[in-house]
Amino acid sequence: MSITGKSSCTLLCLIAIFAMLAGAISTAVAAEPSRTAAPSAVKATPAPSAAAKPAAPAPPDLLREFADGPMKGVEEVVFAVREVRGEHWYANIGYYSHERNSPLYRNGGRLCKLNLHTGKMTVLLEDKEGGVRDCCVHYDGKRILFSYRKGGTETYHLCAIDSDGSNFRQLTDAAYDDLEPCWLPDGGIAFVTTRAKRWVNCWLTQVANVWRCDADGKNMRPLSANLEQDNTPWMLPDGRLIFTRWEYVDRSQVDYHHLWAMNPDGTGQMVYFGNFHPGGVFIDAKPIPGSEKIVLINSPGHGLMEHMGAVATLSVKNGPDDLKGLCNNPAVPHEFRDPWAFSDTAFMAAEHNRLVLLDDKGCKSTVFTLPKEFGAAWLHEPRPIVPHERERVVPDRTDLTQTTGKYLVNNVYQGRNMAGVKPGEIKRLMVIESLPKPINFTGGMDPLSYGGTFTLERVLGTVPVEPDGSAYFDAPALRSLFFVLLDAGGRSVKRMQSFTTVQPGETFGCIGCHENRSAAPTQVRLPPAAAKRSPSVIEPFRDAPEMLDFPRDIQPVLDRHCLSCHDYDKRKGGVILSGDHGPMFSHSYYTLTVWHQLADGRNQARSEYPPHALGTGGAPLMDKIEGKHHGVQLNDRERLLIRLWLDLGAPYPATYAALGTGCIGGYMMNGPVLNNDREWPETKAAQPVFAERCASCHTKSHPVARSMADEIDLSFWRPDMGDPHLKITRHIVFNLTRPEKSLIVLAPLARSAGGYGLCKPPGAPAAADSAVFTSTDDPGYRALLAMCQSGKRKLEEVKRFDMPGFKPRPEYVREMIRYGVLPPGFDLAKDAIDVYAIDRKYWESLQWKPVHSTPVSSP
Repeated sequence: MSITGKSSCTLLCLIAIFAMLAGAISTAVAAEPSRTAAPSAVKATPAPSAAAKPAAPAPPDLLREFADGPMKGVEEVVFAVREVRGEHWYANIGYYSHERNSPLYRNGGRLCKLNLHTGKMTVLLEDKEGGVRDCCVHYDGKRILFSYRKGGTETYHLCAIDSDGSNFRQLTDAAYDDLEPCWLPDGGIAFVTTRAKRWVNCWLTQVANVWRCDADGKNMRPLSANLEQDNTPWMLPDGRLIFTRWEYVDRSQVDYHHLWAMNPDGTGQMVYFGNFHPGGVFIDAKPIPGSEKIVLINSPGHGLMEHMGAVATLSVKNGPDDLKGLCNNPAVPHEFRDPWAFSDTAFMAAEHNRLVLLDDKGCKSTVFTLPKEFGAAWLHEPRPIVPHERERVVPDRTDLTQTTGKYLVNNVYQGRNMAGVKPGEIKRLMVIESLPKPINFTGGMDPLSYGGTFTLERVLGTVPVEPDGSAYFDAPALRSLFFVLLDAGGRSVKRMQSFTTVQPGETFGCIGCHENRSAAPTQVRLPPAAAKRSPSVIEPFRDAPEMLDFPRDIQPVLDRHCLSCHDYDKRKGGVILSGDHGPMFSHSYYTLTVWHQLADGRNQARSEYPPHALGTGGAPLMDKIEGKHHGVQLNDRERLLIRLWLDLGAPYPATYAALGTGCIGGYMMNGPVLNNDREWPETKAAQPVFAERCASCHTKSHPVARSMADEIDLSFWRPDMGDPHLKITRHIVFNLTRPEKSLIVLAPLARSAGGYGLCKPPGAPAAADSAVFTSTDDPGYRALLAMCQSGKRKLEEVKRFDMPGFKPRPEYVREMIRYGVLPPGFDLAKDAIDVYAIDRKYWESLQWKPVHSTPVSSP
């Protein structure tokens, strides 16, 4: 939300900004200041004109204005200097998954401090081939914590230095990046790190999660189980950590990166602001002294590089969903970073290579610009070098000798959008775990789903829900869990779309499911029925795997019950449920998706659904398997497999080894470049056929795929599921198992020749047995068939995950070796590999291992 100030100061700033754009006034410092030059006076220079014009008013000197007020006692500011990369806000460390030797970080690293009153800049640390970032000043005002990547090395480590530049020491060391540290009042350090050993679900870069360690870098442990990025943890006055959590549990990948809070031991993780509303990256949040508000950067959309956006203030006194509490500072342009608040009217921020001050009316003063010899580097993370009080110390509530925590749900019937759910309807609560990716190759979800889930999930089992709606159960610690409420038939009534996690030994309580965080319980029961007994143990499903693989587990059910009506020789309703391979998915998998038989969120920017809308609660396929579709009757195990598959997000493979493999026209980054057939001789030979025999009907408004990589201008990552063209895309018209059964050749082939006769020459009678191809000897038919056959040959060469002899990408093996899951000498060309077992071993390696004693930090 943007609020425009109406004061004369705002008008003054707008006039000044216009003048600057016209080149009429100078900045608050010289264009090329020396390292020790004091800021020069601001002068207004009228633009040359034949007629005399009044000079534009000078922008305010906010440094002078704030000096005796909110910035009293602030003499020095520390900041980092480094070059920037024009990528996502999180993609500035490590390397792209497919380009190991092409680093994402940039050089030009310096740690500097500036005397605000003399203008003297002092370089505390300089490494032109290295990188410096994320300054944080200790409570005593004498020590500075930061992240440093030494020149010639690849990873950032936590380091500390005294504010006079002495006593440099490195605190952490590993083949992972440690970033964004902040001091904790209990003497420890919170930071984010790629020690989480996972990759962004929709990009080719590594994930950093929140961890903590002692002041000397020892006794590290994770606080977060996020599959996606956590960023910029910082202390709140009440003793909690505020941080940015990016997540999408079967909902939009690019719309939910908002503020969460937790205790410094990781307990009590809950939304702070924004998770109910899509849009914007809320990042770099910090408390405002003397106020209940915080300052942050509101980066638009999916976020700008280096956390760039509007400086904003936020009040959550009306709850975490009240957008009126978020106010963008009217200062423009919105290209600020790394804000700091001295009060609710005085702010400091970085803007490209400048240090600026802002007031609450949108007025801006530039107080320092990097010297010219710093080149293209930007100024980052400015912090005042002043002592400050420790925040409240929250007692540690973990027991690190345990492997589980506990959940106590007061009443599952209390929550948002629960209309129509009757007391007693919900019988069990299903616990599902979202599983991290060891590697990734594209911005989409392929080939895990078409337009749906980006992640694999596994069902841990169910626990009982008491008649009063309460539930109490043990759950594995430090795992990304979400819950599904089930009715007596095992169908989904309500489903979480955020994850929850507990620390070892933690008991986490909530009012209900999808509760309004600003509402009190409608009924208070002391205690709820579930709390009167021991916690339930999650009961696994006995006759089903934890994870469902479509070709392995679901296709055999379709083969037994559906193919008699829905195969190529008897294509009732135009529906094909054969497991034949298309360019990326099987035809049955793709058909169930685009014929709207699933209900899983579909990558939509939506935060709440009514009951019975997602998974088995909203999937039309469930009605068909429960005796409501031409007498089809499944046995109990078959129904269970379908049920679990739908509630696990309806994935295609059950292994991340399938990523970036087994596709014709598969995506790398955001382009269909994997085995793209457009330049294959057979595909090129078929193009005149499309132009001469098909173009009269298949115009731009009614396209048909002309190659196995042709998306006909449909979005591959957020397709409109109502678009009728989805039923004639490349994913269904090309059959790479039985090329002669490809719709691209059957539709224009006459029925008398074994085709469907759907495509007819212009002017041909609809009822006549006429078609574009009257015989399989037609050269046009032969050319299209040859193109399909070339796809079959290529797929047999590269192999899909469900084909004998399949091997994952080398990058998958590389990362599994780096994580210690595969041995260093593993050779993909020689050694056998069971990718399902390797995935499981990888996930097991990330699980919390109990310790014998709880480490204690010292201030």
